[in-house]
Amino acid sequence: MAGHSKWANIQHRKGRQDEKRGRVWTRVIREIMVAARQGGGDITTNPRLRLAIDKAKAANMPADTIKRNVDKATGNLEGVSYEEIRYEGYGIGGAAVIVDCMTDNRVRTVAEVRHAFSKYGGNLGTEGSVAFQFKHCGQFVFAPGTHEDKVMEVALEAGAEDVVTGDDGSVEVLCAPGDFETVKNALEGAGLAPEIAEVTMRAENTIPLTGEDAQRMQKLLDVLEDLDDVQEVFHNAELEA
Repeated sequence: MAGHSKWANIQHRKGRQDEKRGRVWTRVIREIMVAARQGGGDITTNPRLRLAIDKAKAANMPADTIKRNVDKATGNLEGVSYEEIRYEGYGIGGAAVIVDCMTDNRVRTVAEVRHAFSKYGGNLGTEGSVAFQFKHCGQFVFAPGTHEDKVMEVALEAGAEDVVTGDDGSVEVLCAPGDFETVKNALEGAGLAPEIAEVTMRAENTIPLTGEDAQRMQKLLDVLEDLDDVQEVFHNAELEA
């Protein structure tokens, strides 16, 4: 099915994340600890922990570091206890923003998130104020020029919900979060390597921002992403490159 072009926006987001690669270990460690605490330390029965460990390995985290943090979370070693909190708000031009955090101090975190929104042109909203504009799903994005028919055949056979082709030729596969690993393994087994493969909050519709508005929105996103307790920031702004 046809869809508008997202490739430039996705590449832009990926590039910004790469620039902040030094903070990846901190965020992945928190994800490992929360996943292990909630679902146990056995990756065969805890898919969330498997995904977190995959992220850790992709970031070249040593195996003993991974194990140590799983042990902390499951009570085998003393460690910090993190809780998950989601904040929702509005950015420039009414763009919707979701901020997922893991923190050991809820009071500190909400103060920092609220300050970032208010200082850089946004507004912190109430729970549920923007989440309805996003879909929780598995997402795989392939570069323009990828064999669309092959991707569609493999993905749909593996249980994907939709395959969206951008105007620029990029191909996006969407699936239920619980089917992410199955679809991922099927695509990789067929020799199809996505540029992005993640469980995410995907915006149902986007708001184009250009010029000064795009710059202001990027500043707000950068400040939010740089907060120590922030794990992920999702938004529906389509920023001018």
